[in-house]
Order: sequence, then structure tokens, then C-alpha cells
Amino acid sequence: ESSAIDLDGFFGLHPALRPLKDIYDAGMLGVIHGAGSPDPSRSHFDAMEYMERGIPGDKTTASGWITRHLNSAAWQNESPFRAIGMGALIPSSMSGNGSALGLRSIADFHLGGRQDQLSSIQRTISGLYSVQAPADFLTSQAAGVFNAMDALTDLRNAGYTPANGADYPESEFGLGLRQIAQLIKADLGLEVACVDIGGWDTHEEQGGSDGQLAYLLDDLGRGLAAFYADMQDYMANITVVSMSEFGRRATENASGGTDHGHGNCMFVMSGGVQGGVYARWNGLQTGALDDGDLAVTTDYRDVLSEVLTKRIGNPAVDQIFPGYTPQPLDIFNSK
Repeated sequence: ESSAIDLDGFFGLHPALRPLKDIYDAGMLGVIHGAGSPDPSRSHFDAMEYMERGIPGDKTTASGWITRHLNSAAWQNESPFRAIGMGALIPSSMSGNGSALGLRSIADFHLGGRQDQLSSIQRTISGLYSVQAPADFLTSQAAGVFNAMDALTDLRNAGYTPANGADYPESEFGLGLRQIAQLIKADLGLEVACVDIGGWDTHEEQGGSDGQLAYLLDDLGRGLAAFYADMQDYMANITVVSMSEFGRRATENASGGTDHGHGNCMFVMSGGVQGGVYARWNGLQTGALDDGDLAVTTDYRDVLSEVLTKRIGNPAVDQIFPGYTPQPLDIFNSK
């Protein structure tokens, strides 16, 4: 408690998140406390599916909330880079009738084989698709992949130096953010990107101001701060949201860790956010907890709905989060 970084006289940041303090002081970071899904599941897999599909309690929905946003937007974008999931697989939020691209890394997105054979291999594969189904959806998808390969080859050959001395952590999360920054600056039509940071299941030896949790928070904080520094000239048009399927229990277990909880914290980093802490705070007294967990007092869809309507300009939240009426939070400045 004594090492926490004061934000507003009541709430504070973990000391490992110190890189975010300057962003908060600049009014570019919103902290939404007690956020999460209304579904009580403590299963990682179920809770993640519910949140990413945007309909808590329902895993049968074929599409993710990001896909529904892209399909319902008044504008369309044929770029193969419109939606990117950094990693081997795209997240469930991008599943469904869309064309999201799974990208482990810019360097690794290419055909296998000897260098002197790659052009011939690509021509052969392209020819097979065009002969068998010249107007088929699969053909257009294959063309998109080859176009993506060409563009990423150009990016790889050009190299990348982050702006303003931005120093990304040498982690999968840091590498993902660095590459997203590179793609944005290349102006390839990127609208939405997801990057994961795992390892938060701290059932044992979680630690306090140092230890396992501090290590994870350090990666998160340094990664976000580096992206902010690198993209300073672009932040007026960028919104970064962090979210997790659930938080941890309010009390420590016998193994020095915390078990699956409920309420959590979301960060919104943007040139358009009204920086500060947003919390419908019930407290940590036993009677204020939800079966021993921090209660969810702000539905995560309220936050995402404001991003969609006030930052992105898509009012179709009834299609993106069907059956849900978002509550206003007013976390963004009026345009």
C-alpha cells in the first residue's frame, strides 16, 4: 500500500505501472474500476468466449463483437489488414463472417521454401485458385493473403525504428505492440488490432510490490507506455483498451496467490479520453463483495460501446451487442 502511486487521493497504481503515471497526468488514460462481465463464470475459457463474442452467457454466437462492428460500419474497407489478431490464431472477438488476419510476426508471414523458388510457388498457388474458382470467396481470400505477404515483405525490408525513443519490452506483448505501431504508420488500412498478454493466473506466490504479478504489470505498463511514446503524433485517432475475462479474489489463498474472481479494471488510453478514474465503488467490506470477489459495477460493454460510438463513429451497438442497452459513462471528450 505504501508504494502505490497515488492517482486521485483514493485509488493508486501498482508501482510496476509507474510508466503509465505520466500518461495519466497528461489526461490520456482512463481507469475503469469494477469493470467486467455480468456472467458469473470463473472458467477462463467460458468467460473469455462470453466477453469476446459480446453476449455473456452465450457461446453459440457464431461471430465476435469486433466482426459485428466491422460488418455493421457505414464504411467498408477491403484491405487485408483491416483487422489483425497478433498471434497464431485470431481471437474469438474477430471470428465469424469477416476477413481478420492472424499475424504472429511481420518477419514470419511468408511462404516456406527456398528463396529462389518462392515467386514460382506463389504464381502456382495463385493460378490454382483462379482456375478452379475464379469468382469464389476463397479466391479473394487467397489474393488478400498474397497481397498481405507482399506488403509485409516491403515492411520487413524497410525496417522500423520507433519514434521518440520508445523502448518496447522484449516480450511477446511488446513485440506485438511494436508491430501494430509499424502497421499503423505504414497506412495499410488497419482499423482494429488485438494483442494478448498471458500469465495472469496467479494462484500461487503472486507477490506484492515485486514478484510474479509485478513482473506481469511491468510488461503491461512498459508496453503501453512505449506504444504511447511511439504513436504520440497519432494518438488523436487511436484508442487502446485493455480488458480481461475476470479479476482475482479479494483475499489471498493459502498458497500466497489469489483465485479466480469477478470484477476487474480496464484501461482506456487515447487522445480523446477524459483521463481519470471511473468507479462505482462499493468498497472491500465483506458485505460489499460479490461472493468474496470485487463486484462488477460497470459492464465492459458500456466501455466498448462508448469507444464504438464516440471514437470510431459506429452507432450500431444494438447489432454489435444484441439485447444489451449500454449505460453512459462519458469517458470521452466530445468531438
